[in-house]
Amino acid sequence: MGERSGKSILIAGAGPTGLALALELARRGFKSRLVANAAGPTPINESRALGVNARTLTLLEPSGVSAMILANARRLTKFKISAAGKPLLTVETETFRSRYCPIQILPQGETERLLKQKLSAFGIAPEWLTEISSLSGDVAKPVVTLQHADGRTETVEPDMLVGADGAHSVVRKTFGFAFPGKAIESRFFLADYRYAQPVDTSFIELNFLNPGVLGRLPVSEDTMRYLSTVEDFETRIDHPAMVSERTWASEFHISFRHVETMSRGNVFLAGDAAHVHSPAGARGMNLGIEDACWLAFLISEGREQDYSNLRMPAVKTVIKDTRRNTTFITLKNPVLTGLRSLLLPLANRIPGFTKAFLHNVAGQDTPPPPWIPGAQ
Repeated sequence: MGERSGKSILIAGAGPTGLALALELARRGFKSRLVANAAGPTPINESRALGVNARTLTLLEPSGVSAMILANARRLTKFKISAAGKPLLTVETETFRSRYCPIQILPQGETERLLKQKLSAFGIAPEWLTEISSLSGDVAKPVVTLQHADGRTETVEPDMLVGADGAHSVVRKTFGFAFPGKAIESRFFLADYRYAQPVDTSFIELNFLNPGVLGRLPVSEDTMRYLSTVEDFETRIDHPAMVSERTWASEFHISFRHVETMSRGNVFLAGDAAHVHSPAGARGMNLGIEDACWLAFLISEGREQDYSNLRMPAVKTVIKDTRRNTTFITLKNPVLTGLRSLLLPLANRIPGFTKAFLHNVAGQDTPPPPWIPGAQ
């Protein structure tokens, strides 16, 4: 582990964040070790994250993953907002002046498989069904006991331990990182429907039900995802074609939390292990990949102790944005929902509104990576 520097680097978690970190380290000459409880990448039909933003495409360009994503993703050209089916606002993404479209649609499971494919070229593969059974030592010298699928146990003492092991991170909990924040009351529901023929996948739509909201976004050429705060939302879906099957359904609560520091000693946190928030704006997976790319760069520069100070402002920016967006789409007060319906049609007349909206969607409201010339 860590061929170039002689440092051993153990990454807990092989989701998009862990895979991106291992890949970014590998292309800089660092061979890390990647372990995960999971049996493999996220099943494609159970991919919570769907959006890959322009910032992520910029970050993954040097590794060659961005070209693979673009070859497989669906380009979004419009964001539509309506209320009770009446159009209120349409934002055209083609007005965005940047190398990449603000956001592409590709299920998380596919993104993980592309990262894994590129990583394999460096001779690195995730160790699936490998559980961290215990952690000891301290943040200066962590000691990790691994339980392998065959029942074998192994104790390792990495020079650096990275927790990319999700919202319930064992690394975060064991080493005493505080994770303050709170959940919001609303429950969220989702259902994916596959249709008998291809459907229009060029746009995302939010339809305010007042109260409640019903969102529609593409998954693939013949599959749509519907998200709502209303439990009986499936009775309100206006299906664009004949339904073949309901491929997945789930419900979840949303929390807004982040650690107070993303590193302590030689223990680092990235992705959902360090911050969780609403899916509004499709920032979760993208922010985790951004963490990973920054951490790999800083390790290669011998500046890993700068990681938390450089990432926390970006994390706080995104959580603030997603909290505001979530509050906006979950309004219940009839006066406020009525005001929202009156004001949204005027938004495109506000100078800079469209540019600012797409700037955030693209993930460009955080500092650009200094190691990529011309990055926005």
